[in-house]
Amino acid sequence: MSGFLGALTDAWSELRHHKLRVLLSLIGIAVSVGAIAAVVALGEYQRQVQAEQSDRYGGRLATVSVSAFANDGMPMDWLAFDERVDRVSERFAFSHRTRVVDGLSAEVQTPQQVQPVTLRLVDPAHPLIHRSALLEGRWFRAGDEELLAPPVVITEAMWDTFGRPALGTFAITLQGGLAGAYSVVGVTPRQYVGDEEKLVTMMFDSYASEVDSFPQEAFVLWEMWVPEDRVADIGPVLAMDLRAGLEGVDVSVSRTDWGSRPDMESAALMFELITGAIAGLVLLLGGLGLVNIQLVAMQQRIREIGVRRSFGATGGRIFTAVLLESVVATAVAGIVGIAIAVAIMRAPFVLQMFGNLQDVPPFPLRAAVVGLVAAVAIGALAGFIPALVAVRSKVIDALRF
Repeated sequence: MSGFLGALTDAWSELRHHKLRVLLSLIGIAVSVGAIAAVVALGEYQRQVQAEQSDRYGGRLATVSVSAFANDGMPMDWLAFDERVDRVSERFAFSHRTRVVDGLSAEVQTPQQVQPVTLRLVDPAHPLIHRSALLEGRWFRAGDEELLAPPVVITEAMWDTFGRPALGTFAITLQGGLAGAYSVVGVTPRQYVGDEEKLVTMMFDSYASEVDSFPQEAFVLWEMWVPEDRVADIGPVLAMDLRAGLEGVDVSVSRTDWGSRPDMESAALMFELITGAIAGLVLLLGGLGLVNIQLVAMQQRIREIGVRRSFGATGGRIFTAVLLESVVATAVAGIVGIAIAVAIMRAPFVLQMFGNLQDVPPFPLRAAVVGLVAAVAIGALAGFIPALVAVRSKVIDALRF
């Protein structure tokens, strides 16, 4: 151990003595290691972006979806089946559950005229399960269905139709069977450039209290957010309980979150492998440059090696000292590169490239470990040949140099 520490001290002393040469030779190493660490971090960011985008459509990890279809030719009694889902769900004590109804329509009074709009029904847990973003205001809360003016959330395009009034005093008026004033509590942003969808999102219970039955074109979906380690067990039991004693209705229970689609993980892994290979190639080229510089420097230090050998330094001590010079130098460069990668990945302009991430992942520890290991490995490879040259040099030839 004392010999290793002595060699490490010698290596650090040599690096300080030749700091200009070391600095110039290790810039490429630092940049390459930073690139490798950044690539691993980018992979984590990419996974988070894909996960959040998938959550908006299929729900968080893990979301179980229940659907039902009448197979006897009779209209589906959605409210009766909803009561059945409530009774069965009590057994599982789901922490978050929502009903989703798409495809309904309504008519809203705008400043210009009465316009048809698309109507969606959800429960307060829906925006949490689906990571639904808001431009202004808030989503639904428990107890909102009891308000005199039921709350609704509208799209940005519809908000523009009314001149983007301040929320809190803004209400829309629906016509037909839902006639009445509805308080606007939130606005969802446009999903893409040119998105002009006019959508009104209402609470399921607010709609159900206004109608006797759902229209035939309605389709109700039940979604439950369950622990990932229990989803494989809950799904079959939930389906069995819902089907027990039920006639004329087909019940389907499936998992809709991204965890059921391994292709997403493989795409992120492929991105990381390709970009990592490019950064690794750059690191290898930097290591070859370091080998050349170390060989030239070794020719200049050949007399120093001879003197150290004449005073009793063993070949192993010389080999270890020269090898550690490269390893220590590249390790320091690796730490600098990782620090640069962390600073860049936390920069606002980088985060903006990934859109509005709700949960920005921390800089992954494995990115720092991979970068540091790569730096030490390239240092060992770059220092091996110069160390071998130093060991094989004869003392008398070194002193004559």
